Amino acid sequence: MRRGENIYYRKDKRWEGRYPRGKKANGKTKYGSVYGKTLQEVREKLYPLKLKYQICQSTQGESAMSLNEWGYRWLKEVQSGIKQSTYANYKHKLVHYVLSTIGKYGLNELDEDVAEKLLVSLVEQTLNPSTIQVIFRITKQCMNEAIRKKLIKENPFVLIQLPKVLKNKNQALTKQEQKQLETVALKEENGKGLPTLLALRAGMRIGEISALKWKDIDFDTNMIHVKSTFQRVLGLYNGKRTELIYSSSKTTSSMRSIPMSQTLKQLLLYQKEQTAGEFVLCRESKPLEPRLLTTHFHKIREKAGLIQTHFHQLRHTFATRCLESQGDIVSVSALMGHSSTQMTLDTYASALVEQKIQVVTQMEKTIV
Repeated sequence: MRRGENIYYRKDKRWEGRYPRGKKANGKTKYGSVYGKTLQEVREKLYPLKLKYQICQSTQGESAMSLNEWGYRWLKEVQSGIKQSTYANYKHKLVHYVLSTIGKYGLNELDEDVAEKLLVSLVEQTLNPSTIQVIFRITKQCMNEAIRKKLIKENPFVLIQLPKVLKNKNQALTKQEQKQLETVALKEENGKGLPTLLALRAGMRIGEISALKWKDIDFDTNMIHVKSTFQRVLGLYNGKRTELIYSSSKTTSSMRSIPMSQTLKQLLLYQKEQTAGEFVLCRESKPLEPRLLTTHFHKIREKAGLIQTHFHQLRHTFATRCLESQGDIVSVSALMGHSSTQMTLDTYASALVEQKIQVVTQMEKTIV
């Protein structure tokens, strides 16, 4: 029995009211239902929902496709245009953190309240502010594409106030700490100290060191050409929880040429005599992956008596020593593979204090 306004009397002696939630992916109308023992009960439940979804469709669009469905579609669309490691990162963060929390919502149901719900969930999981910002950045990209395809009208995630990332001050080693570390690294056998020295003397990232091949080193011009990197990424590849990915450097600026010091050159020439594979650091012709190099580093760190020092600090140390040696910011930025000189300035501002003092001193001399 039908009772107007999409209200029906069912065979199970209940009343059912249906309301349009928007359009499915195939263009057909998607309905929601409410139930009650009486007609009046169903009407009281139905009309607020009709109004709600009229407003949703007016303000956000007609698409009632679930965020779950759209999220997986978007991932499939972008997969061919990005690196495998980037795709693995996108998929892990979108599926694990976003779709698991708010994936059931239709696209036209997404609003600031839903976005806030996601933020609360991430904060409750005690994620770092930087991780939360990355998750929201990926989600915004996903939503922007939905806007481009006219599935929704606005991106509800852009106005959410995210936790601020507290930038770590430059964590460079002191000159004494660097000397202690280098002394131990130089004594290590089988090239185990080489990654530490490549980071300290060339500013290379651990993934770049792992992927370094002999063909990337020009001993005639004394240059190391950084072109590739190794990353262990999250994701399910061939039934594995993680996979080691070899790829070109992540940005154009990351692909760079670094002059070799004489100390580094001699170490690399000696290493070349000891290895037969194409990779500088290898075992039975297979490259040593970043996490094994990290293990070697921590053993060296312990021998040097350094506490709570991580590998990336070696790269910071290289940049700081360059700046302390009056290196100009443009050159240092290029050596580090930074995307801009501003990034270098922001990261190593404290290392430029001495240069600032000298500038002011020079300025005063010109007006005396």
